[in-house]
Amino acid sequence: MLSVVVDGFFGDTGKGKVVSYLSLKDDADIIVRAGVGPNAGHTVVFRGKEYKLRQIPSGFVNKRSRLMIGAGVLIYPPRLLEEITITDVKDRIYVDYQAGIIEDRHILEERESEYLSKKIGSTKTGCGAAMKDRVLRKLKLARDVPELKNFLKDVSLEINIALDGNKKVIIEGTQGTYLSLYHGTYPYVTSKDVTASAFCSDVGVGPKRVDDVILVFKSYVTRVGGGPLENEFTEKEARTRGLIEIATVTGRIRRVAPFNFNYAKRAVMLNSPTQIALTKLDILFKEDYGKTEFDDLSINAKNFIEKIENELKVPVSLISTGPDTEFMIDRRQELGLL
Repeated sequence: MLSVVVDGFFGDTGKGKVVSYLSLKDDADIIVRAGVGPNAGHTVVFRGKEYKLRQIPSGFVNKRSRLMIGAGVLIYPPRLLEEITITDVKDRIYVDYQAGIIEDRHILEERESEYLSKKIGSTKTGCGAAMKDRVLRKLKLARDVPELKNFLKDVSLEINIALDGNKKVIIEGTQGTYLSLYHGTYPYVTSKDVTASAFCSDVGVGPKRVDDVILVFKSYVTRVGGGPLENEFTEKEARTRGLIEIATVTGRIRRVAPFNFNYAKRAVMLNSPTQIALTKLDILFKEDYGKTEFDDLSINAKNFIEKIENELKVPVSLISTGPDTEFMIDRRQELGLL
């Protein structure tokens, strides 16, 4: 059973929360991180403790799950080793031999680029510079780094063996559909494709292996850095509505706009989801904070969810009602998705 979790907007929709929930609820055997690298921060709140992760898969909360990082992902070894210590996963985290390595020189190159810093709004984590070196075939790989020796595996082989044995595997994507190098708001995008099909390539599985694509939308839209954002609120409007957020990686205030059905419909087209996860419902409808049963939701919240399903023609199966991993309404059983 293979599920791919992908962001439908500009990142920051709560994929980490969704993955951590699924890892526990479905007792996933493997959670594998796809995407770009440490330029994406995933936040997990589990039993009152907050983790801000940029390398380790968010499913680390399930102590039985094996954690992996695919060949298509960039690694900054100091950050990875720090997160391994913080999450205490040294005996169950694996990195593909061919994952690319970010060096300090890559970070310096991006920090010195006025174009990336001021126009694009880069996170300046070295990902773009490292990706450039990979295209030129001169990037160092994980197999070349002695500190990673104990964590190296053929990740694609491990995943395919697990799938052959009917194990549960979750691919955790990063960034968002509209940050895709090919399908996003170019040039205000990341350094590679970040749609569902790209994530399969990152970890080495073919498209016929996929059982579910879970497209994650936040109940409103945010983005960090430059680029267009339809119907964007002023910072004052965002504050008045209680929608101000701080980016995990950069610490910058996220730009905010209302839920956008045009964006959402195109994200559905690009990712072919089997179901939708909707996050931060409690921010729009504060009376629904912490609820775990669909029937208990307010009528306004139910109407919002119904509109999303009617417009996008995809069932909303998971609904997040608060920051903790366990604050989730799971409708998969009643919708016949399990």
